[in-house]
Amino acid sequence: MKLDQIDLKILSELQKNGRITNVELAELVNLSPSPCLMRVKKLQAEGYILGYSARINVAKLGQPLTVFTEITLKNHRQSDFARFLAVVEKLDSVVECHLVSGGYDYLVKFVTGGIAEYQVLMERLIDLDIGIDKYFSFVVLKSPIVKPHIPLATLFHAE
Repeated sequence: MKLDQIDLKILSELQKNGRITNVELAELVNLSPSPCLMRVKKLQAEGYILGYSARINVAKLGQPLTVFTEITLKNHRQSDFARFLAVVEKLDSVVECHLVSGGYDYLVKFVTGGIAEYQVLMERLIDLDIGIDKYFSFVVLKSPIVKPHIPLATLFHAE
């Protein structure tokens, strides 16, 4: 499926507000409601839209600790990466994990109940012997900018 400018606009609007009505969405992208709904359904069927979720104001629930952790593995065989990921992907505290270039292998974003919980988690990962050579932790003090969407229109150009 080749996307056009209207498809990109639909995706852009939906990532900003997944609860928007079809009528409101159609108006924003200059379509009538029926063709707009057909496009949304096609974007879903083609896998461009993975799902919908709610953004939660976590600060209203408490004060979680966010830590970005640089992790370097001892070895760099495919099996080493797979063993590490098999364990890390099962951890609820891991909200992002990125294989990166540069001086370390993974940048992992943890969200825990506090520094003690994070330290216990890291000690458990080391004890599991999943190939971690070293890690560096960066505790988030404040997040002045967190955008829930990416600039689709400027990143991708439609056909």
